[in-house]
Amino acid sequence: YLEANRRTTNTVFHVSLNPSPEDKLTDEQLREIANEYMQKMGYGDQPYIVFKHKDIDREHLHIVSLRIDENGRKLPHDFEVRRSMEILRDLERKYGLLQSRGEEYRISRPMTAVDCTKGELKHQIAGVVKPAVQNYRFQSFKEFRALLGLFNVTVEEVHKTVDGKRCDGLVYAATDGKGKRTGVGIKSSDIGKSVGYRALQKRFSQSRAWMKKHSLPEKTREHICTALCRDTREGFLHELAGKGIVPVLWENGAGVIYGVTYIDHNTKAVFKGSALGKEFSASVINRKYGTLPSVSDK
Repeated sequence: YLEANRRTTNTVFHVSLNPSPEDKLTDEQLREIANEYMQKMGYGDQPYIVFKHKDIDREHLHIVSLRIDENGRKLPHDFEVRRSMEILRDLERKYGLLQSRGEEYRISRPMTAVDCTKGELKHQIAGVVKPAVQNYRFQSFKEFRALLGLFNVTVEEVHKTVDGKRCDGLVYAATDGKGKRTGVGIKSSDIGKSVGYRALQKRFSQSRAWMKKHSLPEKTREHICTALCRDTREGFLHELAGKGIVPVLWENGAGVIYGVTYIDHNTKAVFKGSALGKEFSASVINRKYGTLPSVSDK
């Protein structure tokens, strides 16, 4: 389908449907609801996948489809979020479901790496930082920056005093394939309050509170443990990439790995290696894949 239309960039439709935990639905009922939802959204004749997910404390659905039909025509998606909510309210009434909060139904757009040669830099950067702040959990500025780096974006804090009043802000910028900043910096205020300094601090706090109450999934621990059995750094990175986990290794000029940040795209969590235990810390990673004797995790 995508081969028939190479002009359109926003080609993927992704929605997450989260019924109340009190609504006990069978797989057949979930299929029926998903099918009816897609028909009413105008995607009923498109190929799509419905996936039941259990990575949080409630069962929910992910539906993924294409905005391009078999003839290369782009399907209209004006007022998509509003239409989606109206349809979901109708389905809740039809199936006797408890009404859920609006934010529990999210239409997601895929995060794609910024390409500074393509223009519309602000739009590209916004397409990364907005979903990053909304969907991922990270507890520090360093972890947030590591996440953005995967999509060729960096962020810098800006602090200044105006008329005796302290002002805090953020500036986002594109990077090249090697992590070097390129292009003009874009103030967070030009993108929106949701990615500003205060919003980011709030996200840090929310993530810390969540991480204290919820341990990282055992599968994540198992995947990293298995990857650490690999003899080479390349093998370690490749093993985890196949599991949807990206380890960002922080090194100094001498090749010493002094920190490791894991980005788990499955659970949308960013965390230090030591959060899993000492056996996953930077000192262990450095002994196996660094160039000098181990150092403490930071």
